[in-house]
Amino acid sequence: MESYENLNLQFIDGAWGKGNSDSVIKNLNPFDESLIHEIQASSEEDLDAAHEAASKAAESWGKELPQKRAEIIQKAVQILESRKEEVIEWLIKEAGSTRVKAEVEVQITMGIMKESASFPTRSHGYIFDSLTPGKESRAYRKPLGVIGIISPWNFPLNLSMRSIAPAIALGNAIVLKPASQTPVTGATIAAKIFEEAGLPKGVFNVVIGKGSEIGDYFVKHPVSKLISFTGSTPVGRNIGKLAGEAVKKTSLELGGNNVFVVMKDADVEKAVNAAMFGKFMHQGQICMSTNRFVVHESIADEFVKKFTEKTEALKYGDPLEEGVTIGPLINHDQLEGILQDLSKSLEAGAKKVCGGNHDGNVLAPTILDHVKDDMPIAKNEIFGPVAPVIRFSSEEEALKIANSRDYGLSGAVFSENIEKAVAFARKVETGMIHINDQTVNDEPNAPFGGEKGSGIGRFNGDFILEEFTRLQWVTVQHEPRDYAPFS
Repeated sequence: MESYENLNLQFIDGAWGKGNSDSVIKNLNPFDESLIHEIQASSEEDLDAAHEAASKAAESWGKELPQKRAEIIQKAVQILESRKEEVIEWLIKEAGSTRVKAEVEVQITMGIMKESASFPTRSHGYIFDSLTPGKESRAYRKPLGVIGIISPWNFPLNLSMRSIAPAIALGNAIVLKPASQTPVTGATIAAKIFEEAGLPKGVFNVVIGKGSEIGDYFVKHPVSKLISFTGSTPVGRNIGKLAGEAVKKTSLELGGNNVFVVMKDADVEKAVNAAMFGKFMHQGQICMSTNRFVVHESIADEFVKKFTEKTEALKYGDPLEEGVTIGPLINHDQLEGILQDLSKSLEAGAKKVCGGNHDGNVLAPTILDHVKDDMPIAKNEIFGPVAPVIRFSSEEEALKIANSRDYGLSGAVFSENIEKAVAFARKVETGMIHINDQTVNDEPNAPFGGEKGSGIGRFNGDFILEEFTRLQWVTVQHEPRDYAPFS
């Protein structure tokens, strides 16, 4: 089996070719910043062509038999499985993934694809009683038509596929714009997989371009009926505004400032083990990564000591090197932003326990103690391997900290009293929260999404069925109706 070629091209209406913009996107390896390849970017004319192709393809694809749509997705899963090593290599060199993270990403991607293969026969309409004598009410579920997808760079394959596979399964066509940092793992390798699986041309289209040049045009394009976006809250707010002006639906999964609350009765060893994964998986570059460790003051010293011992044992550096669990941040700008917040927080009184040094874009795993909730490292979404520990004295104080930010994506609560932890968790303003587990959880049949500035809508399972389809109410008047006094 030969490796995929021409992954630096646009994919429009079943054809691979260069974009028509004058801009060139340089795809860089985040570890050593070496050039992987260059991409001739898409222009607005390319976007028009992609949307026109998707609109045309959606007419027939939306009428395709459910077993045919399921069959193609199942075939795509088999192809991804057979090309697993090829995809993992791309995730390492393009997204800065460690091997462990890349393997996890491929597995969860296959999970949502397998779940999506069941969607064609799970998409149901309704027949229900009418309030009018002699009338029958029906609701028919139909595809939206064309869905625009804008995907991020941190888990590019999975966070693209969680929209791609459900959209296609439910009879929609798509136009996908990946992050400029991960055009292959976020788009073109998925397009190759579905092309190989036999997906009809025009159903899956890829446009690669800079958000500053084509982003607004992509969102406002009159052909798409929904924009599925995963990314930062500021960008998401702008997308919501533009989509609202165009009167189209949005599914927005945005930033997070996730809390990991450790109650005074918690098992500290279990909490620390979970903290390692929740903070340092993919260098903390996950929307669900733990941003603030809120620990009861009576056990904070023990927690910090054990957390530090395990953190100092982590190997960081080149993600291609065996045993490395902390790889590079996606680019130098990301690193600089974290270092600034780190420096300002230390100046404000936080205490560095370990880490803080960096080599290129690789930042050593770092722990700060005695952090206050208003310090930059706690106030801002870190998106890096820095763990701020905030001490609290009462549950009321912990809850106030948990709800202090304009984010509500994920969270965690550790306590030996399960019901007490659940009662606390239900007061936290977040879309997802986990008892005695860390914040990074995603299952293909569970509702995934946030509150407040962390987005709107839910991914996965039956919940995405509602997002990516529309209902049409149709009634049948079986018996003559009394229209008095007009008849």
